[in-house]
Amino acid sequence: MTHDVELVVLADEHGRPAGTAPKATVHTEDTPLHFAFSTFLLDGDGRLLMTRRALGKKTWPGVWTNSFCGHPGPDEPNVDAIRRRSVQELGYAEDAIVEITEAVPDFRYRAVDSSGIVEWEICPVYIARLARGAQPDPNPEEIEELAWVAPGELIAAVDAAPFAFSPWLIEELARPELRAGLGA
Repeated sequence: MTHDVELVVLADEHGRPAGTAPKATVHTEDTPLHFAFSTFLLDGDGRLLMTRRALGKKTWPGVWTNSFCGHPGPDEPNVDAIRRRSVQELGYAEDAIVEITEAVPDFRYRAVDSSGIVEWEICPVYIARLARGAQPDPNPEEIEELAWVAPGELIAAVDAAPFAFSPWLIEELARPELRAGLGA
């Protein structure tokens, strides 16, 4: 019997692929630099889907963040990984995302959770648009709750209470090209 192991693509200091490692072993107090993506999902009315991370998550449990994030597999284009994770994490139908735009191609960050676990990622940021009527069915192992907000309201909330949000969300929203893409 074969079990699929989700692999994360590791990166060297120049942003080139440098091997793979099982996702379950990568996020530690000494996390290697690796590839990821971050997605902001807008509905037909321009509202942004925010998610609160599940309480059982290894890093930043219960923290509000962008719509969803993930890691592309070996040789998997980010656009394909975004579609895959929208199904796995948010439970959307495979055709629910109708448009994906790269908003911040050069984003990377390093952050340390209060538990000492490190996130260190080359993490391009994308804006995706949902088909009208698409409904989420979130995976409870990934997402505690959802909220639809106007992008400007999110920016005001992050400015007022940054401690309630993931560190990558705060850094991403500081980028003017993302704010412009969200219409904020």
